[in-house]
Amino acid sequence: MSIRGISSHLGLVGVCEELRHRSFVNSRVREEGRSAVSGRTRQSAAHMTSGPGQTEEVIFASIPRRGLITVAAPVRRTPTVNRRRGFDLRSTAFFFVLLAVVVSVLGFGARTAVGIAERHPGWAFALLLLGAAGVAGLGRRLHLARAARRAAAALDEAATEAAEAWETATVPRPRVAFDMDVDIDHDALDAEEFEAAVASLCERDGCSGVEVVGGAGDLGADVVAVSPEGWRVVIQCKRYGDSHRVGSQDMQRFGGTCFAIHEADVAVLVTTSDFTAPAMEYAEQCGIVCVDRQALVRWAEGSGPRPWEAVKAVRDAEAR
Repeated sequence: MSIRGISSHLGLVGVCEELRHRSFVNSRVREEGRSAVSGRTRQSAAHMTSGPGQTEEVIFASIPRRGLITVAAPVRRTPTVNRRRGFDLRSTAFFFVLLAVVVSVLGFGARTAVGIAERHPGWAFALLLLGAAGVAGLGRRLHLARAARRAAAALDEAATEAAEAWETATVPRPRVAFDMDVDIDHDALDAEEFEAAVASLCERDGCSGVEVVGGAGDLGADVVAVSPEGWRVVIQCKRYGDSHRVGSQDMQRFGGTCFAIHEADVAVLVTTSDFTAPAMEYAEQCGIVCVDRQALVRWAEGSGPRPWEAVKAVRDAEAR
């Protein structure tokens, strides 16, 4: 064989070896690519089924060898399913059975009551009276509960005012001097003049240490004095018109401070108007003396009792 033939034979052998090597490499690359893609696909599928409404992006697997192989495996998006509550036969049947039982019991009770009323009219009348009394008692309890809530609200408001003005000293202010020998038209006075007129009445009737302390932060005390018996008298003055009566709210505010804050022995509320029935009831329960227009005129004329004298009469009667 010539040199050229030998060279050709060697060249063919080299080419065959090269082709066989490339074929082996390509087969390995394809196997690795398929295994990688199948693994990633299984992982993605497991992730997709992990929960409703979850989505996964497209997966790419690439083999950085000879001849780049790119595989794309899109993952379907799982739509969110709005599950509506289905018809529950058991619950519906239970509801209707319970409704039928309640209606049956009510019907049986009504039928029994009618039968008793036909056989025993006296019993029916007595039961009717008992029912009316129960309704009346319930209404009374509701009324007392509302009154208690209003009283508690008034006490809370008074306590709040007391806390805000606790450190504010009560300073007597200058007051107008009145001639007690001359009749005073209380309707013609303003609020401050009315307080001064009440203070002048206290001085005329033997009280000592009379001070007008009404104003901002007075906590319900307009006039303070010491009675001839040595009692501390705390007076609140309400200069109202005839159509504006002192209500329970005003009385409750004063009742929340006159004894607890001002340490009154005698608490008095004086007005140029009148008092409502709930206000009078609250005052009687708390021991507050109410002086309306008529009582104020008699006190000023000297024909009626002083406010502290009413308390003295009550205490003397209790002491006997």
